[in-house]
Amino acid sequence: MKRVAAPGAKINVTDDGMAVDATHLGFATSPHEECGVEEAVQLTERHGGEVTVLTLGPPEAADQLRYAASVGAHHGVLVATDGSAWDPQRTATALTEAVRGLEAADGPFDLLVFGNESADSGGFQVGVRVAYALGRPIVNGIKGIEVDFETGAGVVKARREIDGGFEVYELPMPAAVGVKEGINLPRYPTMRGRLASKKLEVAEVASDAGPGGQLLVRLHRPREAVTETVVLGNGPEAAPAVVDVLEELGVV
Repeated sequence: MKRVAAPGAKINVTDDGMAVDATHLGFATSPHEECGVEEAVQLTERHGGEVTVLTLGPPEAADQLRYAASVGAHHGVLVATDGSAWDPQRTATALTEAVRGLEAADGPFDLLVFGNESADSGGFQVGVRVAYALGRPIVNGIKGIEVDFETGAGVVKARREIDGGFEVYELPMPAAVGVKEGINLPRYPTMRGRLASKKLEVAEVASDAGPGGQLLVRLHRPREAVTETVVLGNGPEAAPAVVDVLEELGVV
């Protein structure tokens, strides 16, 4: 999961155009990934097991890990950075190293759940890169997950929306999926959950992953679109003004 500026916040860019100005910004979990956490918690509620939430970011990203714990996650792992933006290749390399380290200690995860894309950079790359590096099948754009442990190591049935219906994929576990917002309705943390999240021991790991092939050149904040509403009139007296507008549009 990823710590991002709260959806709907006004994003400003620093004077040098190389970073987001975080002054007065609130932060939250990226929406697709918030649904990913909820889906993972629901799967463990139905089938047993535990949820480990992994994020890469500054120390403050531990807040998002604690939020995940307040809604049912069991463990939180932070790949610590200095807060600067990492390119998708570097991020994927660091997350792959972290997953390998966790699996070396406790065995492979049955399922890795990624957000389809993050709410800030929207690169659509990290989940695919991590799954490829780990040699696991992945499908993005998922709106439904079923897990079947009856056959061998288990199978994940993943459903993706297409025009007029769904595509259904069967992935042998261990596997990975990228889920989209709307796969579920994330729960709100209870008071009990919030209290429990304060006791979460966040495991912090370091990464020496080097930069990838993508280079940030400059951030540009687009001009805000301004719309104006003009009241043409009320009742019959508005009719001439309506005709004038239709003439301007070439309708009459």
